[in-house]
Amino acid sequence: MANFSEMSGIKQWAVVLAGGVVVTVALYFTVFKTERDENAAAQQKLEAKLHENAELEAYRPKLAEIERQLVSLKQQLEIERRIVPDEKEVDGFMRLLGGEAQKAGVEIRRYTAAPLSAKDFYTEVPFEVELDGPFYSMLNFFDRVRKMERIVNVSGLLVASTRKPSDAKTKHTYQYAANESVVATCTATTFFSHDIEPPASTAGGKSGQTPQPVKR
Repeated sequence: MANFSEMSGIKQWAVVLAGGVVVTVALYFTVFKTERDENAAAQQKLEAKLHENAELEAYRPKLAEIERQLVSLKQQLEIERRIVPDEKEVDGFMRLLGGEAQKAGVEIRRYTAAPLSAKDFYTEVPFEVELDGPFYSMLNFFDRVRKMERIVNVSGLLVASTRKPSDAKTKHTYQYAANESVVATCTATTFFSHDIEPPASTAGGKSGQTPQPVKR
């Protein structure tokens, strides 16, 4: 076989072209093909991401409305927590009721915790309450309780004159002020939005005994 240098010009060019074709074919099926496959895969990922972005873009105008709804829901939740707390806030309840009594001009003499009553979605927490004051101040107090943001039910109301407080089944007799004309006993029931297990025993007594009065 003749050396490359001994070949005619035409043959040399033919050999060069043939070599170029072989190299090109080799590169096509090795390096170029790999890069082309990688580019195709990247293009598919890009198209998928563009499609996903296009779908999400439809929610952009709704984003502000969704944020407003979230703020509104948080406000509603806060209001509901004030109406029916999700924690046991006995001290807070007593301060709340005492504050309304002070505004109305009546005196709460006694709180006595009664047994809890667990329901499906809330727990009733009743207190026996004993109070006294002027007649119209007493009316004002119960009207204030009725209008409170927090739900408080008043039941078993008994009213008597300060001259004969036993008619209202009071536990004690106090030194009433000159302007006080009536005494009252009732059960004030507040609510919590989660179940509270009834205590196995009360302070100073076994389960089933009458609860001790809560000191103010």
